[in-house]
Amino acid sequence: MLTVEQHRRKTFQAKNKHKMESNIHNTEESSALAEVVESNKFKTTGDIAFYRRQKRLLPGNSPYHALLDTLELSSCKATLQLLNEENKVSLLLEVFALEDHVIRIKVNELKPMKLRYEVPDVIVSEPVTQRLTEVSKDGLSLTLAAADGCTQVLVIAKPFRMEIQNHGEVSMCVNSLGYLYFEHLRKKSQSEGFLGGQNSKFFLEVKTYFIEFESSSFKIKLIFLDFSTRGWIMLNTRESRQESKRKRNVETEKESEEDLGLWKEQFHEFIDIKVNGPTSVGLDFSLPGFEYIYGIPEHTENLRLKTTSQEDPYRLYNLDVFACKLHSRMSVYGSVPLLLAQKQSNTMGIFWLNASETLVDISLNTESKISLGKTKKLKTDDDVLPRTDVRWMSESGIIDAFILMGPSAFDVFNQYSRLTGLQTFPPLFALGHHQCRYSYKDENDVEQVDAGFDMNDIPNDVIWLDIDHTEGKRYFTWDRTKFSRPREMQEYLRAKDRKLVVIIDPHIKVDKKYPLYCEAKSKKYFVMDKDGEEYHGSCWPGVSAYLDFTNPIVRNWYANLHGLDQYKDSTDILFVWNDMNEPAVFSGPELTMHKNAVHAGGWEHREMHNLYGFYQQWATAEGLTRRSGGMERPFVLTRSFFAGSQRYGAVWTGDNVAEWSYLKISIPMLLNLSLTGISFCGADIGGFAQNPEPELLVRWYQAAAYQPFFRNHSNAETKRREPWLFGEDNTRIIRETIQERYALLPFWYTLFYMAHTKAEPVIRPLWVNFPEEVNTFAVDDEYMIGEALLVHPVTDSGVTEVNVLLPGKGELWYCLRTLQRYDGEQILHVSVTLESVPIYQRGGTVIPRKTQVLRSTKAMETVSYVLYIALNSENSATGKLFLDDGHSFNYKNKNQFLLRKFSFKDNTFSSVCADEKGRYCTECVVERILVMGAARPTCVMARHPDGQESTVNFSHNAGKSSLNIEGLCLNLGCDWTVKFHY
Repeated sequence: MLTVEQHRRKTFQAKNKHKMESNIHNTEESSALAEVVESNKFKTTGDIAFYRRQKRLLPGNSPYHALLDTLELSSCKATLQLLNEENKVSLLLEVFALEDHVIRIKVNELKPMKLRYEVPDVIVSEPVTQRLTEVSKDGLSLTLAAADGCTQVLVIAKPFRMEIQNHGEVSMCVNSLGYLYFEHLRKKSQSEGFLGGQNSKFFLEVKTYFIEFESSSFKIKLIFLDFSTRGWIMLNTRESRQESKRKRNVETEKESEEDLGLWKEQFHEFIDIKVNGPTSVGLDFSLPGFEYIYGIPEHTENLRLKTTSQEDPYRLYNLDVFACKLHSRMSVYGSVPLLLAQKQSNTMGIFWLNASETLVDISLNTESKISLGKTKKLKTDDDVLPRTDVRWMSESGIIDAFILMGPSAFDVFNQYSRLTGLQTFPPLFALGHHQCRYSYKDENDVEQVDAGFDMNDIPNDVIWLDIDHTEGKRYFTWDRTKFSRPREMQEYLRAKDRKLVVIIDPHIKVDKKYPLYCEAKSKKYFVMDKDGEEYHGSCWPGVSAYLDFTNPIVRNWYANLHGLDQYKDSTDILFVWNDMNEPAVFSGPELTMHKNAVHAGGWEHREMHNLYGFYQQWATAEGLTRRSGGMERPFVLTRSFFAGSQRYGAVWTGDNVAEWSYLKISIPMLLNLSLTGISFCGADIGGFAQNPEPELLVRWYQAAAYQPFFRNHSNAETKRREPWLFGEDNTRIIRETIQERYALLPFWYTLFYMAHTKAEPVIRPLWVNFPEEVNTFAVDDEYMIGEALLVHPVTDSGVTEVNVLLPGKGELWYCLRTLQRYDGEQILHVSVTLESVPIYQRGGTVIPRKTQVLRSTKAMETVSYVLYIALNSENSATGKLFLDDGHSFNYKNKNQFLLRKFSFKDNTFSSVCADEKGRYCTECVVERILVMGAARPTCVMARHPDGQESTVNFSHNAGKSSLNIEGLCLNLGCDWTVKFHY
């Protein structure tokens, strides 16, 4: 929202005003962007104690032993105990075979001192399970088989590991590296020495306060130091025997000074007291044959995740990171702990259901086929397979992992959606153009901006208001000086067929005269601090309290605040933007909430940090739905998110920068979000911070017009960013780009319906549609929209040519600008100007479009359609169109919708019903058909819904093999055909 300079200045002022301590230092005359990436604002992996502890494990020496005789089978799961042979703590392993080819693995303490946190609310319903049966067992292992007849689970006793087998082949190994790690709950007075993961002999040197674990390959030394003012601190050293001998004199002193953060951890001035002690968990998964890994957003990284063997792990911990460093594994605004792996014609996934701080290590190794039982011949180079090892490490909770077996990418998408839910179906206006700024200063400014779109013939659907529309940053209020007539302003926008979005952040100004604060305080609806007092932190209003959205009672109350009877001067065209909901706390460690803050049920914030934004967006979406009596679909944009956030609205990538590199990285960031269930995503056009040069703004608009969420947003300290302010030529190009977006809205809307019902990503990497073509697996500068369009945005300055990969042996592709046909399985060297972006329609597809673009989506409701048919090598094509009222739940509650299937085959093009449940009347017609790749017919005949036939006019371009049929009037809600005679 703000520059770092503003961010710091406001925080510093709030600190002085309210005498609160802050970790934001005094401002200096330095670059705001340089300041934002200062390493001391956010933790490095060396600052994360549980990560340091887990990284001390050596591979291959797991102390865990599966007690096979404890196996119990029920109708829904198999359970057995895992014994840590060194500290004698038993864990409970639960294995579930879920329908749709998913294996769930849970590990918890067998007899915990108290309940450990298990993530609620993310899984949409209790998964349907299959019965597991024991098919073999000896003293070394046992094998369980799922009822589907395809999947078996091999459990090896000592050391404990598992193999997930599909049709007799090993698909995944669990704990094959021995990184199972589980810090059990304990009393502080108990011995805290065991770190797990090693086979050792144990001895105690009481006089010197050492505990050592020793074997032939390593030594661990735990050193207890007695400080009279701080109590006991346990430190750890571990190294190989050779390293120990070589570095003993140098390293012992260094290692003995290291605090392992078992009961207390410090970052700068912030001290995290851990009432439950160390509770971290971890587990490794090995994927034989896989070397392409994706997912686990949000990071400013390429599509294909990189190995972390010599670098930092990927961190999942939602943080307010302004102008995030590019190509970084550090945390940003949201987290989805879903990882996908791809090899030729096979996709798998791992969903790690843990909402605490999580780190993910990825390493690429090799494995012999012999070890997987695939061959018995002598080992050769051909028998070596790539293998990716993925290690998950979380600060707290339990181990709860879902193995999504695929085998196709679309199977994985469906498997994941059955767990966490489908993409919400947005109202049509939300797919249009959004104009936002921090901040539009008053009602007159809003009206002038709105009028500017009409004056410049540029479509727009939504105007947005940032925090300055409120009274002193008190949400659900209006600044009566700047916005004295908010209802009239909304009615003005309604008359133009447009909407208003306002920002509502989760922090609440501490003010005894603010009714919302007073009510929430009286009902104890705020997060508490470790001492049982109301948790206070600094944010935009100054001293703020934070609503406890994890509490369903609070969510219900908060949802009701959006009602027209409670949110004064709001109307039903007002929608909501949830920002700063990581949550951002300027006075907190890493600019977020203290981990030992306390939520409902007594749970520490550390357990559920990554869920906070998920819960706020849920409550907001529920509130907007209730506002209409459950009739109207909500629109809510959130900055922070977790697995399942797709159920409630849209996500954007946060505070980016007006630089070419940020435009370029937005593509893989959005693709990884889409792969992990969040199809409704976008990036701020032009960059939130700094001023884009005109070429950059034009290119960003050209990219964003082909991405799901389409919003221009800018910072208060930048120049105005309305699309008509960059010269006549640039205004024309931007206008045409936005108009093209609106012409394609029937296509976009249909894709969102498929995401909502079938879990198909709206945009997706090339490999999703071409899973056998390895050359597509790492491509992230172009992508598919549905299965029909390939887009290659121009993301570099001054370029006149780009290389475009057209995948697919035997595929045909058509350039939408020229209608020229190209064969697949080639790289094109495409000339580009500032006006052009390479966009290709795939042969075999049909794309519905509007014939005319007006000022908003609502204004275009009755505009006729044109169908773009791209023939494949078999002279056929198919496509779909979804149609409803564009805003209500009637499509679901009353079956008021149309789903039409278009098909071109045997020289006949037909429109038929694709879902008989749908009943929706429309006056919309198909007025025009464009066929790409068609020969010239002798005549074209249309068979109308009433059975009558008529000859229709057409024109043919022999050079482009395109056939244009105009003057049609074929109702979208009826069956009809168009026959081509040769």
